Amino acid sequence: MRPVIPYVTAALLFGLGVYGVLRRRNAVLVLMSVELMLNAVNLILVTADTTARAVLPHSGQVFALFVIVLAAAEIGVGLAIVLQLYRLRATAAVDDVPLTEPSPPVGGCEPAVLDSEAGR
Repeated sequence: MRPVIPYVTAALLFGLGVYGVLRRRNAVLVLMSVELMLNAVNLILVTADTTARAVLPHSGQVFALFVIVLAAAEIGVGLAIVLQLYRLRATAAVDDVPLTEPSPPVGGCEPAVLDSEAGR
């Protein structure tokens, strides 16, 4: 088997995933692009396992299985975050997510009006 075709296919899939992560604004599409990159890595692991016999037999397939389990956990946590974001902001756009907490006003709180000034 020629390993060039799966390697080129995996490189194209990975490049398409990177493009999707960098250009998409919807959080669900970003997660789908990350899954595409993980599948490209799985393809490389299985192809390397079948073409280059390592010291450990089927090690690439075992690593691919670990990546599949990791991807399933990532999707569970990622979709939970996206749902919470949609509940709070009513949008799933990643551009609208604040990366830092808003800073409190200088002094901690608004100044209180003194009783003597209130009577005037």
